[in-house]
This record gives sequence, C-alpha cells and structure tokens, in this order.
Amino acid sequence: MTDFALSWQTPPDPIAKILDAAPPPALMLSPDRQWVVELEQPAMLSIAELAEPEVAIAGFRINPNTNTPARHGTYRSMKLGKFDEFQPQPVDLPDDPRLSYFKWSPDDRHLAFTLMQPNGLELWVLNLEEGKARSLTAPILNATYGTPYRWLNSDTLICKCVWDERGELPDRSIVPAGPIVQENLGRKTPNRTYTNLLQSPDDETLFDYYVTSTLEAIKLDGSRSRLVESCIIDEARPSPDGNYILLKTLHRPYSYQLPAGFFPKKIQVLDAAGTPVYEVDNLPLADSLSTKFDSVRPGCRRSHWRNDRPATLYWIEALDEGDPDRDVPYRDALLELDAPFVEEPRLLWKSEDRFRKVSWGRDDLALAWESSFDTRRLRLWRLNPAQPDRALLLVDRSSEDRYRDPGMPLATPGKFGRDVLHITPDGEGIYFSGRGASPKGVYPFLDRFDCETGESTRLWQCEDPYFENVVDILDDGALLTRRQSQTEPPNYFLHQNGTIRQLTDYRDPAPEFAGVQKELVRYQRSDGVQLTANLYLPAGYDRDRDGALPTIFWVYPAEFKDRELAGQITTATNTFSRPHYTSVLFLLTQGYAVLDDPSLPIVGEGEAEPNDTYVEQLIAGTKAAIDYLVERGVSDRDRLGIGGHSYGGFTTANLLAHTDFFKLGIARSGAYNRTLTPFGFQGEQRTFWDAIDTYIEMSPFTHAAKIKAPLLLIHGGNDSNAGTYPMQTERLYEALKGLGATVRWVVLPLEDHGYRSRQAVGHVLWEMVQWCDRYLKGAPPSGEDAEVEFAGDRLD
Repeated sequence: MTDFALSWQTPPDPIAKILDAAPPPALMLSPDRQWVVELEQPAMLSIAELAEPEVAIAGFRINPNTNTPARHGTYRSMKLGKFDEFQPQPVDLPDDPRLSYFKWSPDDRHLAFTLMQPNGLELWVLNLEEGKARSLTAPILNATYGTPYRWLNSDTLICKCVWDERGELPDRSIVPAGPIVQENLGRKTPNRTYTNLLQSPDDETLFDYYVTSTLEAIKLDGSRSRLVESCIIDEARPSPDGNYILLKTLHRPYSYQLPAGFFPKKIQVLDAAGTPVYEVDNLPLADSLSTKFDSVRPGCRRSHWRNDRPATLYWIEALDEGDPDRDVPYRDALLELDAPFVEEPRLLWKSEDRFRKVSWGRDDLALAWESSFDTRRLRLWRLNPAQPDRALLLVDRSSEDRYRDPGMPLATPGKFGRDVLHITPDGEGIYFSGRGASPKGVYPFLDRFDCETGESTRLWQCEDPYFENVVDILDDGALLTRRQSQTEPPNYFLHQNGTIRQLTDYRDPAPEFAGVQKELVRYQRSDGVQLTANLYLPAGYDRDRDGALPTIFWVYPAEFKDRELAGQITTATNTFSRPHYTSVLFLLTQGYAVLDDPSLPIVGEGEAEPNDTYVEQLIAGTKAAIDYLVERGVSDRDRLGIGGHSYGGFTTANLLAHTDFFKLGIARSGAYNRTLTPFGFQGEQRTFWDAIDTYIEMSPFTHAAKIKAPLLLIHGGNDSNAGTYPMQTERLYEALKGLGATVRWVVLPLEDHGYRSRQAVGHVLWEMVQWCDRYLKGAPPSGEDAEVEFAGDRLD
C-alpha cells in the first residue's frame, strides 16, 4: 500500500480541449414573447472558487461572504434583443459579472436579476425598451435560504434583505459548556440520512445569524420600506394582483436530525403594507414522518396563490395524517380561500392517492394530478373550481407506462402575468407537449387535449432524423421549437405559415467528437424482459477491420412493478450527444466502446418487492447485454469494464462482487454499506429491520472478499448527498485493502456529490483513462499479469 499526495492531472487530448470549450448560451424569452435574452454560461469553476468560505447549517451550505448558497451558479454576460429579429446585442454591465435570479416584471417592461459582488448580492433591473441595466440596491439581498426577491407589482419588488442589526459574527464557544444531549421518549421518529445538519447550540446561533432577513419593498426608483421585521423567512410570495403577500417563516425548536425544511413553520397572509390579515397554519416540527415515499407533513402544505385569480389562496391538507399506510378513502384535500380571507376555506377536490400538482386555467378549468408510489398509479383529473362536484377523470395509467404518457400542458401568461393553462382558441381543449416514447422510438409531439373526454388529437410530431420539442405556441399559432439531431447541435426554430426559420446558430462545442457512432440496441433478458442500451463506438470504427473493442459499461438500475413496462423504449436516438464534465463518453476518444445506461430493471410484481431479487436480476440483465455485444462482434469477454456514479457506483461494486464478467470497475460517489442508510435508499422504502436480508445481500461491503477485479474508487470530499457520505467509500477501501484486493481510492477535496471544478473533472477523467488503459486496453491474455505504472504516479 502507498499513500501519497498527487497534483491535479490533465486527461489526454482531445479530452482536455473539449472540457475547455465554451458551452452554448442559455436562452430566455419574455412572457409576452417580445424579447429574447441570451446568457453566457460560464466554463467550469476553478478549484479556487470551490475553496471560497462555506458554512454548513441545517442541511445546506452557504457562502457567508455573499449571503448566497455555497457554489452558487451564475451567468457571466447578457444579450438582449427583439424576438422577431432574434439578434440579441450585449447589455452593458460591470466587468466579469456574476448574474442570477432572473425575473420578468408583470408588465414585461423590465427584467430583474442579481449581480454577485465579493461582499454580497445586489439587485439590478434591465429596462427592456432602453436596453440599459442599473443597480437598485447595494449588496444587501439575502439568498442563503430560498429566492431573495419577487415582483410585487410592475413598479415594486419585495426583497429578503440582510438585517441591519446583524452585526458581527457571534464568537463560537471554544470551551464546551456541557454535553450535547438528544433523547427520544418512546415516539417513532425515523429519518433518512441527511447531511450538513445542526449539531450544537453554536450551530443554531449561526443559522439564526445568516438566515434571518427583513422583508422590504423596493421600488424602481430605489426607495425602500420595511414590511416585515427580522425573522427567518422561508418564502414570501405576492398575490397575482399585488395586494397580498403569502409569508412563510421558520422558528424554533430546531432539529439536529432534520434539515430546515422540517422545522416549525408559520404560514400567514399579509397585506401589501406588511400587516398580517390571516393565519393559514402554524406547523410543528415534522420529526415523526414515515420514511415511505408517499408520506407528507400533516397540516397545511403546498400553499400558494391561484395564478388565474387576483388573490385566491390554495393549499393541500393530508386526510391520512400524512401516513400512506393508513387505510383511508381519500389521502389529500385541495382547499382554497378568496381574499379578504374571512370565509371558511372551500373544498375543491379530494384525491384517493397522494396529491402531486395542480395547474390553473380559468374559473371552470384546472388540472390536478395524483399518484401512488406503491401501486405506481398516476391519474390526471379535470377540476371545475366553480363547481367542485364536477371533477372528471381524464387519464388513469401506470407511472411506469411511458407509452401512454399524454405529456404536460403548455402554459401561457394569464391576466395577471402568471402562467396558466394554454387553452385552445375554441375554449374546449388544452395544448399538451410530450416526449413521445413509443415502440418505434422517442418522438416529441404537440397534442390538443380535450377537456371533456380526455381524448388527444395530434397536431404535430417530430420526425427522423430529428429530436425536436415544442417550446411554445405563439399568439398567431406559430410553433417555437428546439431541434437537434445526431449531427446537428440544439438550436431554436420557428414554424410559421408552412415555413421553418432557424433562429439561432449554436455550433458544435466539441467537433472532435463528430463521427462517433451512436445506436439504440435492443436485446432480451433470459426471462423475456425486453432491454435496451445506448451503444457508442469510436469515430471511424469498422467492425470488419478493427474487430472487438475494449468496452466500458456505465450503469444505473431502476425499480419496476411491471415487467412489460420495464421493457419500454424511453431513450431518444436522435439527440446530439457530446460529453461534458466527467462523462464516460470521453473514453470513446481513447479507443473504447461504451455501453451507456443499459436497461437493468429490478422488477417486483404484485406483492413482491423488487430489491428482494436485486442481485439475481442485476446479473441477468448484465449477462444479456454482454451476450449481445459479444455475439455482434463489438466486444470480447476478456476486455469488459464496468462503472457508474452514485447508485451506479453501488451497482458496479455489486457486479464485481457477484460475477467475474468484468476486468475492472470504476465506482464514483457510491454507498456500499446499506446498514448505514437504515431507513431506506433509492427505491427501497422498507427499513433495515423490515428487510434485514435484503439490506445485507444488496450491500457490496458484505461481499467485499469476493471482489477480485481492480476497482477504482472516487468520491467528493464534501459529498452532501443523502446516504453517500465519503465514509462509505473510505470503509470499502479499507475492507478491500485489508483483504488484499487491487484498489485505488481517490478523494477530491472540496467536491460534492457531482464534481464541478475544472481541476477535479480533468483529474477524474485522467484517472479513468489511466485505469482503463492499465487493466483493460492493455490487458494481457487471461492468467497473465500486466506491469504498467500510472504516468506521474507510483503504486505498489
């Protein structure tokens, strides 16, 4: 064993060049479709940016200098132009701006945004007609928890501001005043595995210090008035007419076991001057929820304003006390209350399964969705808010049945500038846009969905060789679409009066990748389940000339309750594929074939739980893919590798432990000991004590002694994802090392569950290439050993 520090390494060409290529801009359209804004997306962060100060509190991390989320993503420049001309021009801004939180004004005359300074977040506004941007505030916004501002009306914004009285950071106690004690007196309080939680009274003080805000009204002329004194604001949402504010605040007692979203919460309505006029609910700490996926918080939840009404509040209340195991006829109730909030709330609908979403259209039309995780039932209802007893079931399907997915309704700005259902001109239908999965492939569509019958009429659908989806329907019926193909990068098009006009000309960011061969392949598991995978072959590959290639599988299984639905084709073949960040597809430039996302369905029909036969089904699906590739002549059994990220890393370790299919493994940011996630993981709802055998059998840590192939383990040093603590990889490495395995453990300082810095991303790809070159591409015939050292490295 050798332990050592290693400088950041650079992957071979052309990988490094592709990593450094500028990404295409992001595009925003004003709600009235008169203006277009292009935003420059930054290159990858530097490791120095990840090293900026961070404070972990109550389940999240913040940057204490800027009062923003840690590692907050921003754009670097802005262009503005008329939509009909589609030639945006640069907006004058300070040098190297860091822009975020974009919001259009209700009258579509201004675009507000924030500009991050070294000492905080400023509020800026862009006058669309003049094309000029200016600051409204000093760096006073507080974005540590939630959105820092919203438009109250077309002249005023309400903003969460750092409280003037905050003062200096409180000193942390160096000498403990006593022990930290937690107790549970007979209540069931199961929790999932969360990170970055409060751990001490000092942490509670830090939480109060950083997250406390005042709520202020800030006008376009820069004048300010305080609406709410300092408190911990979860969110503040103005009513569509701007006369009221829905305010949610957090308060003590806090929890050391749960993130802030579970803390006690007060929900009230204020008038535009900040005076409370109605209390919706005052929720206690939510520390006794079931860990079932359909469990929810008792009391008021999902409170919001109806977008189609001036000031109508709606919310959901659980009728089963939030416990999906309770046998009740109805799970949830949808209620509403009109301003001035003096009447009793009105019941609009009760759902038999768990409420998921509502979209508002007009007084007699809304759509609501309900679903059940256990049964996978997903239903869509037409609601009539004016006559609640006239709810009509439109769609009843399995959430696993993608072929029957009607898509989602398109939205359009309503009377108050908020998104409402885009209703057809005759008033009888709604426009739906869907992905279009089918046995022939995936072809996005636009339908007219009848509100009375649930019948769909196909208005448009993309055709080969394109993958093209509808972005919007303009007032004159023209379609704005985003089109791509295997050889053409995504661009925006306008379908109008029988003509198609290309609006943008975004180029291939990685022309070095052109010529890579991509194919959706189909094959069958031994029990008849249909499977698919994305097969990528290097540019210029010819099977007759080049023969079988060293091949990398990149995996991520999924749970299903129906074997037939598990075999549906849901992968689009006409998309423009270019690797980014730590994509396994970069290995194509080094002469490897890649089988990306091969179907690995873990099926449990009826009362059977999928994970009770996880290992057997995992092996069966993997064997079917290998047999297909070998029979086709693309791969040979002596040069196969397996890899994955997160649950895919977990899967990689399991396949190495339970098969001899692969000559190497690459497992990134996984969780390998399921006893450390005892209250559920991934699609598993049962606790460890409900399914001890399953948890142990699924844990590759339990079977570490059977892992014989070389395994590369990579983990972000600051992984905050639930369940995938860096300790998971550390413990597996220690086990494998102690058992005499060939294993390498790479910790990426400062990186989270996904790797973001240019240095870490490049290094991960270097590690992957080196590992594959050593143990796969140059693999000797079976039974011989290879002695190849890593470049720039030393290993025993």
